[in-house]
Parts: sequence; structure tokens; C-alpha cells
Amino acid sequence: MTNLTLAIRLARRELRTGLKGFWVFLACLALGVAAIASVQSVSSGLLDGLANDGRSILGGDVALRQLYSPPADEQMAALTAGGRVSTSAEMRAMARADDDVRSSLVELKAVDDVYPLYGTVTLVGGGDLQDALAQKDGRWGAVIEASLVDRLGVKTGDTIHVGEGAYRVAAVLDREPDRASSNAFSLGPRLMVALPSLQGTGLLQPGSLTWWSAKVALPPETDLKAWQESLRTRFPDAPWRMRDYTNASPQIERFIDRMTLFLTLVGLTALLVGGVGVGNAVRSHLDSRARTIAMMKCIGAPGALVFQLYLAQILVLALLGIVIGLALGAVAPLALGRLLDGVLPVSAQIGVYPGALALAALYGVLTALTFSLWPLGRAREVPAGALFRDVIAPAAGRPRLPYTLAMIGSAVALAGLAVLTAHNKLFALWFVGGSIATFIAFRVAAALVTWGAKRVGRVRRPGLRLALANLHRPGNPTAAVVLSLGLGLTVLVAIALIQGNFSRRVSETIPQDAPSFFFVDIQRDQFDPLRDLVTGISGTSAFEAVPSLRGRIERVNGQEAEKALVNPEQAWILAGDRGITYSATLPKHSTITAGSWWAADYAGPPLISIHQSVAEAFGIGPGATLSINILGRSIEATVANVRAADFSSMAINFTMVFAPGTLEGAPQTWVATVRATPDAETQVQRAVLQRFPNITMVRIKDALDTVSEMLGHIGTAVRIVAGITLTAGTLVLAGAVAAGHRRRVYDAVVLKVLGATRGDVLRAFLLEYGLLGLLTAVIAGGIGTLTAWAVLRFLMHWEWSFLPSAVVTTALLSTAITLAFGFYGTWRALGQPSAPLLRNE
Repeated sequence: MTNLTLAIRLARRELRTGLKGFWVFLACLALGVAAIASVQSVSSGLLDGLANDGRSILGGDVALRQLYSPPADEQMAALTAGGRVSTSAEMRAMARADDDVRSSLVELKAVDDVYPLYGTVTLVGGGDLQDALAQKDGRWGAVIEASLVDRLGVKTGDTIHVGEGAYRVAAVLDREPDRASSNAFSLGPRLMVALPSLQGTGLLQPGSLTWWSAKVALPPETDLKAWQESLRTRFPDAPWRMRDYTNASPQIERFIDRMTLFLTLVGLTALLVGGVGVGNAVRSHLDSRARTIAMMKCIGAPGALVFQLYLAQILVLALLGIVIGLALGAVAPLALGRLLDGVLPVSAQIGVYPGALALAALYGVLTALTFSLWPLGRAREVPAGALFRDVIAPAAGRPRLPYTLAMIGSAVALAGLAVLTAHNKLFALWFVGGSIATFIAFRVAAALVTWGAKRVGRVRRPGLRLALANLHRPGNPTAAVVLSLGLGLTVLVAIALIQGNFSRRVSETIPQDAPSFFFVDIQRDQFDPLRDLVTGISGTSAFEAVPSLRGRIERVNGQEAEKALVNPEQAWILAGDRGITYSATLPKHSTITAGSWWAADYAGPPLISIHQSVAEAFGIGPGATLSINILGRSIEATVANVRAADFSSMAINFTMVFAPGTLEGAPQTWVATVRATPDAETQVQRAVLQRFPNITMVRIKDALDTVSEMLGHIGTAVRIVAGITLTAGTLVLAGAVAAGHRRRVYDAVVLKVLGATRGDVLRAFLLEYGLLGLLTAVIAGGIGTLTAWAVLRFLMHWEWSFLPSAVVTTALLSTAITLAFGFYGTWRALGQPSAPLLRNE
């Protein structure tokens, strides 16, 4: 019989005794595998749904989107010749109730009579969209979202006003199939009207920020790519951006990819924390089998047989934990899919995805091997005599080089899998590096705690002396508790500090001189009357205005902008048109970082000032050339300077500012801001709406409330996800307490025999766990604070504020969790009778 066959037979016999001591092992693996399998399955379902519903999400086979005006007649004729065409217009506008008191910013969408080409618009209570939008009794119909009903206090049949037009509230919008294809971020609720009614609102002014879309449904036999190429060849200078249904919503796809990456890494974090539990469970199991291993070695069993025997057990148990995790991961998407339904404009195709489950299983296998090979290899090398003494003085030792290399290879494979399967490999690399650094930091911290406890010296109080001795005695749980609980708490501290800084930045650090309102789409002839109207209201001040245009970067130093990009993190600059203005003077809250500002009376070739993000995106500075497409005309300008701007001041600022003399003749609108006291805000809003219904007002407090609400949802989701890591850490802590139960019983019996009361023993052990919890909290607080600081300062480039409450809360939580498990384990140990142990030992 070969060693391997014998090892498998012996492993099977030992497993018949049950899974005692391995419940934490199974729970840790199952939790991590289930998290990864769930995330991967939901992501696959969402991406499949995005691919299958691409036409509905886009609104056509091909969509063309441009600013200011619809496609020209010749262009529309070419589109119509290719298939059915639906035209729509979108803009931000102000809607107000019939009493002219209640108003709200809305996302206005005007659609034609063939909308939607694909998908279905559903209304609350049913009904047909075109019938709801039709003109009846002299009034056009409007379909509005439920939140607008609450804001304006209206009901079906009431009248609302948009610009100079009056609409009948015909129905409440339930679902709009192509919402995600145009605008992923909304400042207001949707208001949908018929396209012909838009002319009566007075909102279609020269330079108004109106996005026009032409969506085409092509015949089934059409070659999609050839048709698009033909259209580009025929209209090479068309200002539209073309997209087809195979890339219906890049924003949603990017969101799904990033969500998948983040949640997978969180699941992997939980799995890594659980890996500590796996290692503890294997070590505890081998400790409990010390006499068996010693006897086997004494009768001639080779070390390889011992290794194979217990490796076979670990693999069988790991397989069981992985199967449990995969079962949970296959079922969880059913619930998660329902939760996401309605949140994302994509219907997840929920099902069993073998690739997602296989990936999660592979993560589980590699984690089990990475954390098991060291204790298994160590058990193989320890001599029989040392194993007999393991109860009193656990043997030290290192595995042989092949086992060490196998463990390193498994760890490298685990890290490589995380990086290779990530969409953002750089982020995954940072995660891997951070995980390694964190593990090392906690190992070092645990070693320092053990070293410090040993160096304290003899303490007078017996209970404290015993507690300190337990922190550094042979077989102490210090490393296991600090590492397992500390990782979860570190995540919580970092998240609490990051979210706290977000909230502080959004709500508490708003500059005192921040404006109360932004006014958008101010026409040239409205500028002076608007200024006089607003500044004439008591309680207003600091009225400021600048001209506003939109433009797209086409070329950088003569090279196509997409090819000239050198910093992918700044690729957002090319995602659409950017705001542009012109000014003789340096904008407020701006600082020149390179080059110099032009003279106030400058008159010469086009010059441009760029924000430092533009400079970083293309690696350029003063002297470089940029070609900007504005209203279909390409203007080449020389970079005069690079600016840093404090956008947190909420003052008007732009990424690109032209020198005077270039853009004055272009169709343009103005953007203005004003400060107002709380009492004056209502007067300003009402007066501007009545006098200038086409001007869009953004109330800063409302916008901040929207951002705060989004941050609140994100923070809640992240805290829930972080809770998974803390749950894994708590499981590992429970495992560490359970692993030390045998030694706790031994210590308790000896102490009671020597005269200690139950209270003395309980206080000593609780003091030990209290010290462990407090020390773990201090270490986790320090590492979590450092992590949050690094993320905010170097990744997000935000200001940093230390929030002691987050660290104090974590310290209390850590101490409470550790004391709870310590109390439970000690109470169990004290309940064991002394006589059987004394007779057996």
C-alpha cells in the first residue's frame, strides 16, 4: 500500500469522528466563497441583461446625440432612409405649480410620436404614453415622476408650468427604458412632454443647453458597422456622438465593472480574514492530534505520510465549505437581483453562471491551501518528543523548503487570480499590495504586543499579572485575535473616516461666501434685467456672471485627443463637451501654476488657460496647442497658462478659459450666481420664475441634499459590505477562543487547585481579553486612520480631518466583541470538572 493510499484511508477514518473544531473553518470558507460567487453571478446577470436589452436601453440600434440643435435636414433625410427615426430633446428646466409658489428643477425630455422605438414606457396605473402626452382641450399632457408630484403638490389633471408653457399632469412615470443612455446623474425628477409642445415653452433659445438625440431602428439585415461607417464618411464634420446598441450605456457598464471589482475585493478580503481562521483551525486540529501524530512517528510513520493524511482531511473539508459557499452564492443572486430591480435601468438575467461559480471555487481552494500549508508542513517536521510536550510548551519549527515554496506559490496564485480577473488591474494590484502590507503590519503589531507584555515585568496585582502572562505565554492567542479582529475593524475605521470626511466636506465645510443659486441659460438680452431684478431684492449680494459655451477637445499638439491622452485617470475630460468661457482677468479662487495670465486688453491669436487636470491628462503645459470644437467650428488655441482652481468654493469656474477676442461672436448664454439670505431665497426663486421662465435655477442646498443622499446610500452599502469582513473576523475570533478552550480548561483547573476562586479566574481571563480587545482597537484605529488618510489625500485629493469618534466607537466595539467571546469561553472552561483532567494529565 502506498503512502498516499494509506493517508487517504487514515484521513477517512479520522473524519468519521465528526467535524468538531472545523465549524469556523467551514464558515469562513463558505462566507468568502458565497460573497464572491454572489457578486460574480449578479455581475454576469447584469452584463447579460445589458447586452440583451441594449436596444431598449439605447432606444435604437444607433443613437446620435448633439448639443444645441437637432441634426440638419440633409442628415435627418439620410437617417430616415436607413430606418425608422425617433427624435427627442433633453434639458434641465424649472417646473412650477399653478400657484406659482412651489417649483422644482426637472430633467425635461420632449419626445416625438414614435418614441420609444424599442422597449416600453410604463405609467403608474397603466395607459399609453402618446395618449397621455397628446394635446386635449387646448393643453398638452405631461408625464412626471412620483417625486415631482410630492415636490409640487399636484395630482393627475392639475396644471404645471414649464417655461412659458402650461401642461396637464396626465400620468405618473413608472419606467423609462432609455433613461441611462443619456444622463446617468440627475439633479431633478423626470418630466416628459411631446416634442411639438416644446416650441411654446420659450426654452429653445440660441445657446441653450439642449441635447438633441436621433435614434434609428435599422432593418434586421443591415450591417451595423458598415452603416455607421457610411454615415461618418458622408458627414465627417457632423457634431454628433454616435453610439450603437452593443455599447448602449458605457456609464452603466463601467459602474457594473467597478461595483464587481469593489465587491469582489471585499469578498476576497472576507476570504483572506477567513483564511486566518482556516490557519487557526488547522493549527488547533493538529494540536489536538499531537499525541496521535507522535505515536504514528514513534512506530515508523514517515513525515510525508503525516502531511498527506492531514492535507487530505483539509482538502475534503475545504471542498465541503466551498460547496456550501457555492450553494449560497447560487441562491443569493435571486434576492440581490430583486433588490437591484428598479435601482439600475437593467434587468439582471438571473441564473447559474458556471464561470462565476468556478472562479469563486478557485478562490476558496487557493485560500485554504495558502493558510493550511504552513501548519501542515510544520507538523511534518516536528519530532515525536516535541509533540508529546506540546501541551505545556508548543514546539516551534519551520516547514521544509518545498512546503514553504508551495505556500508562497499558492499565495502568488491567489494574488495573480485577483489581478488577472479584475477589470482595473492597477487597482487590484494596489489591493494585493495593501493586503500584504496589512497582514505584515498586524503580524508585527502582534509580535510587539507579545514582546511588550513579556517586558512589563512582575506586576503586583495577581489578576493583571496573569492576564499579561497569558498574552506572551507559549500558545498565546494574541496573534490570532489581533490579526483576525483587527482586519475587520481596520476596514470599519477607514470607511467611517472616509464617509465622515465626505459628509463634513459636503455639509459642514461649505464656504461662508458660497452662492445660494446658480442661474443657467441666461440669454444676452436677459442679463441686465436679471441682474437688476435679483440685486433689487433685499437680502441678496455678490451677483456674478460669466459667458458660457460648450466645446470638445479634438486635437492636442496636432494629435487626436484620444491618442494624446497620457493619464487614463483623467479620461473623463474626453467623455463629452466641457464648459468653456472667456475672461480678461483670472477667475476667482484660481492660482497660476505654470505660465502667466494675458493682459487685460489682449488682442491677438487665440490663447487658452487650462485647469491642471487637463494638463495632467495630456502631459502638456504652456506653449502646447489645443483644438476645441465649439458649435461645429474647430478653434486652435495656444496654452498660455495652467491653473489650479478651488471648486469647493462653489464659485463659477471652468476647466478651459479663452482670452478675449475669440468667442464673443459665438452663440452663447450666461451663467450667474448670487448669495441670498434664507428669507430672500423664496423671493428670488419666485421673482425669477415669473419674469424669466426659461432660466434654470439650481438651488445649492437642494443640490447638496441630492449629493448627501447619494453619499448616504453609498455609505450604507459600503458599511454593510464592510460588515461581511467584520463577520469573518468575528468568526475567526470565535475560532481562536474555541481553539484555546482546552488550554483554558487546563489553566482554570490548575488555578482553582492552587486556591483561586471562580471570580479570580474569571476576572483574570476577562482582563486578558479586555487588554487584547483594547490593544487590537488601538492598532486597527492607527492602521485604519492611515489608510483613510492615504485614500483621501492621494487617491481622491481631498482635505483630511481626523474624526476621533470613529476610532473611539471602533475601540468600544472591539473591546465588547472580544470580552463577549472571552467571557463565553472562560465561563465554559470554569464549568469543567477538575477531577477528570487531573487524573488524565
